[in-house]
Amino acid sequence: MSQERMPDFDRDAPSMRTFAMPADLNGNGQVFGGWVMSQMDLAGAAPAIRIACGPVATVGVEAMKFHRPIAVGDEVNCYTEVERIGNTSVRVRVDVWVRRYDGTAYKVTEGVFTYVALGKDGKPRPVVPSASIAV
Repeated sequence: MSQERMPDFDRDAPSMRTFAMPADLNGNGQVFGGWVMSQMDLAGAAPAIRIACGPVATVGVEAMKFHRPIAVGDEVNCYTEVERIGNTSVRVRVDVWVRRYDGTAYKVTEGVFTYVALGKDGKPRPVVPSASIAV
C-alpha cells in the first residue's frame, strides 16, 4: 500500500478495520491516541505472525506521526506493508486511514512497528518465513 495513494476502501483489504466508539474518547472528545496505537499494533502483528509462523512481541515503534483526529463513528482502516524481515524480527509499516459517514476519507497516522519472533521459551528465535507466505 503506497503511503501517498488513498486506498480503495471497498477493494483494498486492510489488515484491520474497526469503528471508533464513545468509549475510545479522551478528555477532549477525540479518539485517544493510545487506542489508535493499539489498533496499529494489532494490525502490524498480523503479517508479522504469518511471516514468523508463530507468536511475536512488539519490541519497537518508531516514526509515529498523528496528522488528524479520529471522531466517534469513523471507520478506521489499518493498512500494512512489511518493510524488512531480519534474523529474529519483522518490521511493518502501518498506515491508518479514516472513512467518514459522508464518504470523505483521509490519512490520520502512520508508524513503523518492529516485532520479534518468540520461541516456546518466550525468547527470540529465528524467523524462517514459509515459501508459501505472501509478504
